[in-house]
Amino acid sequence: MSNGEKRRGLWIDPRTKILLLLLCVLSATMAPSLLYEMLVVALVACFGTACGKIRYSIIGIIVYGVFYLLTQAVLQMPSGNVQVMLIAFLGLVHKVYPCGILSGIIISTTKVGEFLSAMNRSHISQKIVIPVAVMLRYVPTIRENWHFIKDAMRMRDVSPNLKNFILHPAMTIECIYVPLMMAASKTADELTVASVTRGIENPTQRTSYVRIGFGIADLIVVLAFLAMFLVGQFYGEVF
Repeated sequence: MSNGEKRRGLWIDPRTKILLLLLCVLSATMAPSLLYEMLVVALVACFGTACGKIRYSIIGIIVYGVFYLLTQAVLQMPSGNVQVMLIAFLGLVHKVYPCGILSGIIISTTKVGEFLSAMNRSHISQKIVIPVAVMLRYVPTIRENWHFIKDAMRMRDVSPNLKNFILHPAMTIECIYVPLMMAASKTADELTVASVTRGIENPTQRTSYVRIGFGIADLIVVLAFLAMFLVGQFYGEVF
């Protein structure tokens, strides 16, 4: 981590974040119950709060709470095709949601320079590092373009909500979704060219102002996620 840079929240090594994501995927995939999955989401929210993503974490756990209550309501419905379809959909949501929340936290708190430095120190192949590095910059750029498009379209009374999509489907697609798709394609090309221009494919050892290393915070969060995974595997009957 850079010495002179002030950070909001806890700083975690990018390699540790990848390990946390792997543990989260295993925990969500092998979750013994809905209560356990809610605890996994709560742990992810606590991690996000510690990293400075307080609002994001609060919204994430509230949305999951809504899905949890909806799932409980569906389980009380009479058996039938509708219930089976809803259970299948909500089951997929419960498996993917914790990983999605954690991925959002990782992307928003990891700078490309930090990621590249960490991967270079771990001697990871450039074939893996380059696509992931471009992705880390791609998602925030698309989000920024999305806000610009929405602000511009408000002047034409076009908004990307369900009401406008039903009342004016052609206008909504033409003014919002088509520009977004074009911006997404253009952004991918621009980021790739910019990365190559700055020497991301250079095979020699890179220098960096960012100091990368494991600390006590990395150990604590890894132990917390590992403990959650082990509890689900060996004490799943408790939930």
